[in-house]
Amino acid sequence: MATIDFGGVKEEVIMRKEFPMAKALEILKDETIAVIGYGVQGPAQSLNMKDNGFKVIIGQSKDFKKDWERAENDGWRPGKDLFEIEEAVQRGTIIEFLISDAAQKTVWPVIKKHLNPGDALYFSHGFSIVYNDQTKVVPPEGIDVIMVAPKGSGTSLRRNFLSGAGINASFAVYQDATGRARDRCIAVGIAIGSGYLFPTTFEREVYSDLTGERGVLMGALAGIMEAQYDILRKHGHSPSEAFNETVEELTESLIRLVGENGMDWMYANCSATAQRGALDWKPKFKEAVMPVFKKLYESVASGAETERVISACGKSDYQAQLTRELEAIGNSEMWQAGRAVRALRPKESGKRISESTKGITGRESN
Repeated sequence: MATIDFGGVKEEVIMRKEFPMAKALEILKDETIAVIGYGVQGPAQSLNMKDNGFKVIIGQSKDFKKDWERAENDGWRPGKDLFEIEEAVQRGTIIEFLISDAAQKTVWPVIKKHLNPGDALYFSHGFSIVYNDQTKVVPPEGIDVIMVAPKGSGTSLRRNFLSGAGINASFAVYQDATGRARDRCIAVGIAIGSGYLFPTTFEREVYSDLTGERGVLMGALAGIMEAQYDILRKHGHSPSEAFNETVEELTESLIRLVGENGMDWMYANCSATAQRGALDWKPKFKEAVMPVFKKLYESVASGAETERVISACGKSDYQAQLTRELEAIGNSEMWQAGRAVRALRPKESGKRISESTKGITGRESN
């Protein structure tokens, strides 16, 4: 492991140069990696591993026609490397359990029945293991239980891989039955195209992930955007102006500067008026939202958020309800304005690759 200083706190991380693709291929040379679920993370992880030369098969229920057809369109062949879930588990030695968190509870009995001693059960989220009092996902003894959690969507994982970049990921070992769990875990992390890998636990990963996606990454971001947009509109600003000042400038300019060089650098490269205002108002926003984040973390740690996910997502009419909720967002004035603004963007925006993650997919020579 390499020791990296993160703001005065030293952490151990796995870098590509320490664990090259050739080493990952050697460790997994006799393994068949069965990716169960071709929904969000499944396509990206499986295609990246396949492109990197690993033996990969897909387990996907034909009942979910859209996902099965997507797998076929991506080049997976029924009866060759595309199977129903039960057969894929039987054929695999590393079982990537990548169907949705709520659905894992339902599918788990099929998975468990076909796990053999020495197999590895792989997750990309600690949800089912940490909250197993609710999910009933309790792995048998005699198998490795490991996790690699990319810090981004499956779409981004695949897009970055194809561009020559990568998404950083955390990794954890929950159960080491073979003495090889850690090596298997890191090797799969390298195989899927991670930028670098940092250690965590199943519990820390799921607590941070559930907090993050409900908070800054999605829930808080959308809520803050809507609040600012509504205030601007109520004071007579046009939809175009309100959207540009709320979303477009953030996503097309400022957040890129933050990603490339940090918040301080972004502040330093904005106008003096913007700097002063941001520095004065930042503590006010932090004070306002801190109680919400405290309540959110408590809800995650207590299992209340998991209970809500399992209950809501398990209802027979959930997809219809989800569609209505997403349509309400998409049909709002704010995001209709967004569609119009995006249509006016220049067609060629150029390709950006972060210096810190260039050339780590293994698609280049090591």
